[in-house]
Amino acid sequence: MVLVVALAALVAARNIHAFLAPTEPAGARLLVVEGWIPDEEIDQAVDRFRAGGYERVVTTGGPVARSFARDGVTSFADLSKHLLEEHGVPKDSIVAVSAPQSAQDRTFLSAVVVREFLRAHGAIPESLDLFSSGAHSRRSWRLFRLAFGPSVRVGILAASPRSYDPDAWWRTSLGAKTVLTETIGWLWTEIFFHPSPPGSDAERWGNPASSRP
Repeated sequence: MVLVVALAALVAARNIHAFLAPTEPAGARLLVVEGWIPDEEIDQAVDRFRAGGYERVVTTGGPVARSFARDGVTSFADLSKHLLEEHGVPKDSIVAVSAPQSAQDRTFLSAVVVREFLRAHGAIPESLDLFSSGAHSRRSWRLFRLAFGPSVRVGILAASPRSYDPDAWWRTSLGAKTVLTETIGWLWTEIFFHPSPPGSDAERWGNPASSRP
């Protein structure tokens, strides 16, 4: 039994990063890029944009620190839009959709803000692909699907980390910290996260009367 448990744990450890960082595109023409991802992953988003035949890009993200708030850059959405333009994505193809400041559920709030922006412009798509950062991707995928509902197919594209080996994440402290933290975050999202009705204030800001932290 000890041997079986040890082998199961080894298999799980070797495959957990691939599970947390899936790539399952929906064949969409709209690419949504989470704006907080590292610069080197923005490069990967540019490659995906070119290879995937996307027509539009929406960047997401909340406020940045004051030191970055210059030249019209006040949010991660603005910052990633600027970086995408610098790397050759056509300016008129990119829209930055900034989210407000929030201390919780920031990814879900960004998804809701993108949904409402697209709805306000009569541009809710049949499908979209989300570009996220490595082991965070499955959690973001889940939250965007919850925000957009069953009428929109949400695909996922996970960036490959450059700061650690995803196939041997346990060999570095950063890899171990990232994978363990994201595993806990994904489990919490799957088990405990239950969004409020679409369009309500509670959907954006949480319900104080609920058990959600």
